[in-house]
Amino acid sequence: MVTDVGGVDDKSFNQSTWEGLSKFGKDTGVHFAYKQSKTDADYAKNLEALTKDRYGLIFGVGYLLHEPISSIAIKNKKGKYAIVDSYVNQPNVASVVFKEHEASFLAGVVAGLKTETNNVGFIGGIQSSMIKAYEAGFVAGVKAVNPSAEVAIQYAGSFGAPDKGQAIASAMYSAGSDIIYHASGGTGNGVFAAAKQLKMKDPSQNIWVIGVDRDQHYEGMVKVDGKEYNVTLTSALKKVDVAVYDIASRTKKGQFPGGKAISYGIAENGVDVATANLDYNTIKKVEEYKKKVKSGEIKVPHN
Repeated sequence: MVTDVGGVDDKSFNQSTWEGLSKFGKDTGVHFAYKQSKTDADYAKNLEALTKDRYGLIFGVGYLLHEPISSIAIKNKKGKYAIVDSYVNQPNVASVVFKEHEASFLAGVVAGLKTETNNVGFIGGIQSSMIKAYEAGFVAGVKAVNPSAEVAIQYAGSFGAPDKGQAIASAMYSAGSDIIYHASGGTGNGVFAAAKQLKMKDPSQNIWVIGVDRDQHYEGMVKVDGKEYNVTLTSALKKVDVAVYDIASRTKKGQFPGGKAISYGIAENGVDVATANLDYNTIKKVEEYKKKVKSGEIKVPHN
């Protein structure tokens, strides 16, 4: 695999990809390795190096590797490549994508069950079809368990504006939202900052953030008068390790899905929510709704 600039231990997609690849290698005896990218310029160089070493399948992690993967796939038509969280339209590239709206639906179920004010919020980064899918799934989940709950929605216009995320979140909390789900990348750091600031002022206040893509439990930790609290209620998860293991397994069996986008949702065990801060009854309810989505009883909207 080739990492993006976040590195192999980024507690996000790179780390999860490496965990899936490592498990596959250990389970099957197949040799596995990674190249770490320190700058964007390293992507093509690292892909070339692994291609020359004749690896049977090479993963690129994240949409930033879209062009480098596309270029090397054209130049090396006998090579097999995969990209995580993006789509490359080449016959020798498998695209690993996720049903974000289904993960967001489960996050919405949690928010609808746990809100004490009947008012929750959604903060998006830049409006796009993908982020609108996060929004649509979340609203559907909230309404599925709590039809009377209000959902405030706002976009920051950026994935890298924590100050703006903090300002929007502070306004939402002031207006009565007690839970905010963010799908806003680095902007979400500001959402956590706003929640932690309120928690420090009044530790008895139930103020929550729902994280995105990975378990953002750590981002929610805050200490008040020597006592530790956590403002992360749950996180909508993309289980990249599961997807990577699956693609590697298919390839080893001679079933490499080149030219296809393989989409992982609830039914494929590819998305979920983190449960560290959830009580038994909430987890049980989430499991009920997962079954309803798996069976087709509930079709989660994505726009």
